[in-house]
Amino acid sequence: MGLSVIVITKNEAANIADCLASVAFADEIIVLDSGSTDGTVELARHAGAQVHQSSDWPGFGIQKNRVLALATKEWVFSIDADERVTPALRDEIIATLQAPKCSGYEVNRLSEFCGKPIRHSGWWPDPVLRLFRRDSGTFNDVLVHESVSLSQGKTGHLRSHLLHYPHPTLDSLIDKVNRYSGEAAKMMFAKGKRAGLPKIVAHSMWTFIRIYFLRLGILDGRHGFVLAVTAASGNFLRYSKLMFLAEAKDQSEQDKDRKP
Repeated sequence: MGLSVIVITKNEAANIADCLASVAFADEIIVLDSGSTDGTVELARHAGAQVHQSSDWPGFGIQKNRVLALATKEWVFSIDADERVTPALRDEIIATLQAPKCSGYEVNRLSEFCGKPIRHSGWWPDPVLRLFRRDSGTFNDVLVHESVSLSQGKTGHLRSHLLHYPHPTLDSLIDKVNRYSGEAAKMMFAKGKRAGLPKIVAHSMWTFIRIYFLRLGILDGRHGFVLAVTAASGNFLRYSKLMFLAEAKDQSEQDKDRKP
């Protein structure tokens, strides 16, 4: 059965070559780029991928549905540029597609932070649905934290895992937390949610306790402590940005009411 690999990119020159090399067994590899300026497009083409480009950024969910629409094979494997398919996972995917019993398959994802594999802190086993029939799966329409939903059939689980290298440095994690907290705040604001100081404090404290103690981040050493603090900071930023978005809207409405 044919397999399409789909990837979305923007300025992933440091990752894209290794990512695409790990999925070279696929029948086709499709990259949808959104304005890279660092050589990502050239590297992807050199690796044999079909490269398409979009002029806007609508959010992760819509962008992944766009690249999904470009796939032509019966099965699709979605991968991010900072992920790698291991040889064991490659062999399992090939064997699974010879006689598939489900419409989609989850894969556990092992992530590294600053060079250390994280096996606690809520980061492992981190199952993600990545292998699915093209006519059965779609990404949900969200700005961040997108996932695949199946319209029919069962979901299976592959034994081998996917490697994930999201944050080689602390700076990269802080940058992502800042960007994602803003997008998450916008989604919450669009749904009519509000936040005040008590909610900001409560969510931040609970996030640290959940990750460091309940999800055993303490066993990840100093890396686990930094991850718990950073996650708490992410929630602090998310709800703070939500609070200020709501205040800006209220102020705008008050200004309109004052006008004659």
